[in-house]
Amino acid sequence: MNVQVTPPPPYKVQASRLAAPGSPARKYLIGAAGLLIALGGFWYFTHSAKPPARRMMAAPVKVAVVEQRNMPVIERTIGTVIANSTVSVNARVTGQLTRAFFKEGQMVKTGDLLFQIDPRPYQATYDNASAAMASAKAKFDRYTRLKGQNAISPQDVDDAQASYLEARATAESARLNLEFTQIRSPVNGKTGPILIQPGNMVASSSSANASATPLVTINEIQPVKISLALPQSDLPRIQEMARTPQGVTISMNMKEMGAPRDLTAKVDFISNAVTNTTGTIELRATYPNTDLALVPGQLVNVVVSLSEIPNAIVVPREAVNTGPEGTFVYTVKDGVAQQVPVRVLFDDSIHDAVQGNLKAGDKVIVDGQIRVVPGGKVNVSAARKKPAAGAPPQTSGRRGPGNEG
Repeated sequence: MNVQVTPPPPYKVQASRLAAPGSPARKYLIGAAGLLIALGGFWYFTHSAKPPARRMMAAPVKVAVVEQRNMPVIERTIGTVIANSTVSVNARVTGQLTRAFFKEGQMVKTGDLLFQIDPRPYQATYDNASAAMASAKAKFDRYTRLKGQNAISPQDVDDAQASYLEARATAESARLNLEFTQIRSPVNGKTGPILIQPGNMVASSSSANASATPLVTINEIQPVKISLALPQSDLPRIQEMARTPQGVTISMNMKEMGAPRDLTAKVDFISNAVTNTTGTIELRATYPNTDLALVPGQLVNVVVSLSEIPNAIVVPREAVNTGPEGTFVYTVKDGVAQQVPVRVLFDDSIHDAVQGNLKAGDKVIVDGQIRVVPGGKVNVSAARKKPAAGAPPQTSGRRGPGNEG
């Protein structure tokens, strides 16, 4: 007897298993489909002949125009105003201070009376010394006549002469002490506060109390000096400029302090040594200060002219960028940015003198470079305004001639 057994249909069983909720095969199938969709989308966005719209947007930038002009090689630094001379006025004799003849902060001239010390003790001493001198003089004259008559020995005449000379020196010393009771200004200048008020006893500065408090301090402020320090690398240019007829000059930016104009002065002192702790050399310039615009201790922004680069290609400092292959700028022509390598000749903290394939009138990008791609389109939103003449530096960085970065 043949018995036929019909097997269950395999495809339907497998389909039912795939359709069963939560089955592993169903999960694998859904994951594979999702992976294919993701790969297809990635291929579309990276290989499509039409890039996304965001890749076609022009980068917004600001530009400035390249200039060709003589560019001064300058250094910007901080200068300190110092008095041409500072004098501490002390008493030269001991006594009671009776009067002051000036007001604090007053301008005085050489020889002006400042203080009076009680003169009476010194007047009495001088009168006594004058009387002793007159007596010694009379005795010397009398002995001189007697010597002519051979009525006295030469030794007595010599002793009388010595006594007279000693009395005359004593009288002169007493006269000077009496004169020192009037304290006069040794310089032209401006007085500070009175440090010892009238009524107090003052000691002689030549006595054991040599460190006594001065009566007043006078600063000579017409003229004043401006002290500044420059890097020792500038020393060759400083020395070369000092040998020229015009010499080294400085300009002080006073407009930012409310003054109507900037001030200029000529350097008349170059230190004989470089400060080893800072690697700088000190320069000093003298300014007449007839208008009393500068005060000792004041800090001023100083620009020092050292030389000049003729017919330099000048761009704003912000236009120069640094990359792996050196410095470069972005130029804009017909709305397209191009990268142009340049070499920085000098940087004055506002402009750079550069050497490269640039000419006057070219437009360089000064803002928005981070979004610029060489050969990509840019959208010029506005042109950068030129800084005002004599504007203070925007940064403390400094690059000198021949420095490429």
